[in-house]
Amino acid sequence: MTYVDGFLLAVPKANIEAYKAMARAAGAVWKEHGAIDYVECIGDDVPYGELTSFPRAVQASDDEIVIFAWVTYESRERRDEIVAKVMADERLKGDDWKDVFDGKRMIYGGFQAVVEL
Repeated sequence: MTYVDGFLLAVPKANIEAYKAMARAAGAVWKEHGAIDYVECIGDDVPYGELTSFPRAVQASDDEIVIFAWVTYESRERRDEIVAKVMADERLKGDDWKDVFDGKRMIYGGFQAVVEL
């Protein structure tokens, strides 16, 4: 079964094009280092719920869009190897992303797949 890193974050609407460019560059690096898939999705039908919701989870404001993203790997072990390479990759060094979105509100985690159809 594959292993998945999942991400949820809010991006100001004014920064969406910059975010897309950043995501394309990051995705190319992840894939180059061995990720199976790299997917970034812009929220299209994500209402602000009364108790819980994607926007609430990342404290999205009215001028922000929720991003849901994931990276898949062959295994947890392979993921650990790939992420170490990605984090050391000079192309992703620097603080440029801090101007695009607030990383403090990003939610992320690793998940072991249990059903794959």
